[in-house]
Amino acid sequence: MSTNEPVGNFNYPTPYRIGRGRIRELPDACRALGIKRPLIVTDPGIVSLPWFAEIERNLSRPADLNGKVFSKVQPNPTGDDVRAGVTAYRMHISDGLVLVGGGSALDVGKCIALMVNHKGTVFDYEDVGDNWTRVDPSKMPPKIAVPTTAGTGSEVGRASVIVNEQHQKKVIFHPRMLPELVIADPVLTFGLPPKLTAATGMDAFAHCFEAFCAPGYHPMADGIALEGMRLIKDNLLTVYEQPQHLEGRTHMLMAATMGATAFQKGLGLVHALSHPLGGATNVHHGTANAIFLPYVMMFNRKAISAKMDTLARVLEIPTASNGFDAVLGWMIELRRALDLPHTLEGVDGFSESMAARLAPLAVADPTMGGNPIPADERDCERLFIKALEGDLSA
Repeated sequence: MSTNEPVGNFNYPTPYRIGRGRIRELPDACRALGIKRPLIVTDPGIVSLPWFAEIERNLSRPADLNGKVFSKVQPNPTGDDVRAGVTAYRMHISDGLVLVGGGSALDVGKCIALMVNHKGTVFDYEDVGDNWTRVDPSKMPPKIAVPTTAGTGSEVGRASVIVNEQHQKKVIFHPRMLPELVIADPVLTFGLPPKLTAATGMDAFAHCFEAFCAPGYHPMADGIALEGMRLIKDNLLTVYEQPQHLEGRTHMLMAATMGATAFQKGLGLVHALSHPLGGATNVHHGTANAIFLPYVMMFNRKAISAKMDTLARVLEIPTASNGFDAVLGWMIELRRALDLPHTLEGVDGFSESMAARLAPLAVADPTMGGNPIPADERDCERLFIKALEGDLSA
């Protein structure tokens, strides 16, 4: 191990271990949390990977561990996925969960933990009003999160995003949904295809960016968001072009965690637009965020210009005129270099006629409350159209 290799243990916002080879600590971590019959929640793509077979063996073959794999998780997970996972947990008589994957697997796993000892459906615990108070936290089993993408940061999140029967994304929340431990091993991200590396990386950037722009006094979140964006600027293109770049992959895992930590301050219009679009078209959430970012920047320009001056300095982006234009230009160029779409024309299933239907869902999305400038249905409809046409005018 190089003396400069990023490795760390800390307890913010939950116990967190990061570095090459840390996945070997998983069996002992289960024992420390009293997990003897873990349900290993993942997705179909991960099940076939060589390193996952080793995880399964290490959680199944020891005399004191009896793991069971559940992998019926869709890219945009649904209530049915959660219900199936709850059934698998009960049939295995599990006593805890190991969540291995990107945001989808982690989100489903956290909801399984929420629902195994509670009545109703997962949507009874949507992040609306005081729904979260219906939960008895003592009935939630322990969870260990093993992120395999650097995007959502769900490993340090207290919420999950689940699609309902009306194809609407809903935020499910409870403070105890936060995993009891994160094991972040960058080697598990080496095989991530370039397309997913790009989309998940831009998801992490959007989290940091919207948290930084959200109104309100929260210097800690602002500082975390700024450093997260710096790490992404310095490392995302590197790992896109060199998938097994250890230092870059480690920094990207950290940046994703930082984004999800920072957005406790708030998110905004990028996510408010992306959630209904993803529910309707199944587009990858990170790709949707990447598309909407510049258009939302233009909508929020008056409110965020001063912050863009700060961001341009932190990211060391040359400013010919002002920070806002410099950051906007850099972001568009980054998106081009990552081969991500500039408009919604690149999203299968989206048409101009959908804008009016999705606009009310964007306004109602809980992330809308963190936008620097209030947006109504007309504003959201107009932004969907601008993103379809590639119109970056004010």
